Amino acid sequence: MSPEVVGGLRCRLGEGALWDPGLGRLLWVDIVGHRVHSLDPSTGARDEHEVSDDVGTVVVARNGRLLVALRDRLAALDPATGTLATVVPIEPDRPDTRCNDGKCDPAGRFWVGTLVEGAARGTAALYCLDAELELSVRLKGVTISNGLCWSGDGRRLYYIDTPEQRVDEIAFDAATGRLGARRVALEIPPALGAPDGMTIDVEDQLWIALWGGGAVIRVDPIAGRITERIAIPTTNVTSCAFGGASLDQLFVTTARVGRSDAELAREPLAGALFRVEVGARGVAAARFARDL
Repeated sequence: MSPEVVGGLRCRLGEGALWDPGLGRLLWVDIVGHRVHSLDPSTGARDEHEVSDDVGTVVVARNGRLLVALRDRLAALDPATGTLATVVPIEPDRPDTRCNDGKCDPAGRFWVGTLVEGAARGTAALYCLDAELELSVRLKGVTISNGLCWSGDGRRLYYIDTPEQRVDEIAFDAATGRLGARRVALEIPPALGAPDGMTIDVEDQLWIALWGGGAVIRVDPIAGRITERIAIPTTNVTSCAFGGASLDQLFVTTARVGRSDAELAREPLAGALFRVEVGARGVAAARFARDL
């Protein structure tokens, strides 16, 4: 279970890890480095695309093009040409917010949240983009919208608003995308770090990256307890995703932004992408339910 470095680069703020089975590649972003990366871990082949702004996350559309969450808009990225085309704006009148983490639900809707960069709390939101390219607000009162994933039966959404130091479970209607009753699945002590990106395995156990905690934890959301902790050799751990042909390798992104020269000297692997065998298998990511 020792993490190994893959990909051969150091991101300023690596995030949004996602394995696409159709591409056979891991995708992730460097938010403030304005890059979208992809890696074939079996060969080491890596591609990157520079984008025009902060990029919070990436998913794959039905036709293999990429849907990226830029600072104030969702855009289609053609990996063959590197061209970007705006799909829909998000909070374009809010210079104090930007898009952050997001994923597609099992029906192929794209859920993406924003975060507040200023002093105000609770003024960001979680959005949903459907296959007709209609964007709607699904949660308000958010500060840093972060990790999200769905249970295997599609009836529960797990969601993180980082400053709340918890994971919430929200009843989910897979047919309509409507949200229902909400409960706290787990409170995370601040001493362990702040919850960031999240994924789920075939046993409906959550895997959560801990910013400031140097680890990924496995969580039983029904029992409300942490069952495993995987140490990562750098402090700011940002996201995780199962990948590989059998979805049995956990890929973990990290960050080096905001670290002093002395801290980076002590943590030379900050910003690296890691792979670790954790003895669990993940769930295949859904694609966005239309061509772009």
